[in-house]
Parts: sequence; C-alpha cells; structure tokens
Amino acid sequence: MKSIVFLLLFFITSATFAQNNYIVKTEDGRRVLLKADYTWEYIDAVPKEGNKIDINHAVAKSDDACNLGSDYEEPKLNGKIQSQLKKGRATIDDVKAKVAKDYNCAVEEVILLSASEQKSKGRYQFCANGKKVDYKRTGFTIIENGKLF
Repeated sequence: MKSIVFLLLFFITSATFAQNNYIVKTEDGRRVLLKADYTWEYIDAVPKEGNKIDINHAVAKSDDACNLGSDYEEPKLNGKIQSQLKKGRATIDDVKAKVAKDYNCAVEEVILLSASEQKSKGRYQFCANGKKVDYKRTGFTIIENGKLF
C-alpha cells in the first residue's frame, strides 16, 4: 500500500514539474512567456521606452572620451561588501589594478565613473587612458564586459 501511494505521488509531482512555463526578458526590455507546449507570447506588448533610450545613450556615451571636471569625485562603495571582497582579492583597488594592467596605465590614472555591486557580482565603469571601459565582477572573477576570456 505504501509503495502505491509513493508511486502515485511521484508521478503527480513529476507531471507538474514537466509543465513549467518560463519568463524571459528580451534585449529591448519586453518580457516573453515561454510555454511548455513550445509556444510563446509577449507579456509586455510594448517595449519600455526608458530602456531603449538608456541603451542609445550608453552607446553614444561610450564613443566619447572621458571628459571629467577637475572637481570630479569617485562614487563611494559599500564598505561591508568591499571588506568581504578582500578575501578573494576583488576589491575596487584590485579591479583598478586589473584595468590599469589591461590598458597599460598607472593605477592612479584609472578613475571610477560608476559602480553597481552586490556581494556576488558587480559592474563598474572606468576611465582609463581617456577611454570609457566597462568591467564586471562575478564572485571574485574580474573581466572586461563583453569578453569571454
């Protein structure tokens, strides 16, 4: 009797897990529902204009050189996150050292423009040799944004 109940519960749960639908986000910011029967539909019918404008501005800004005023100050980062990143040598100083090495300049010449970080990941934008560059951190691994290796 126990084995019959166990088998029945097993088949019911496996059937429910087999019918999963997934929600994914497209490049233009719209959400798409991928159904288990291999069909899909937009959840957001109209693309978000804010995302499209941000992408266009980011492309236009990345072509320009770094034009910083003499009174520019780097943004402050979360001290708790930075202290946790010391263990894996992934603090902002370590990221700046990697950028300086990649762009053949001194660490003092690398200026942090913007940062978005969490304990497990982070995105940074720097000015190195007069050029805007984007780097990302996943865990303790630091890599230039857009490169695989």
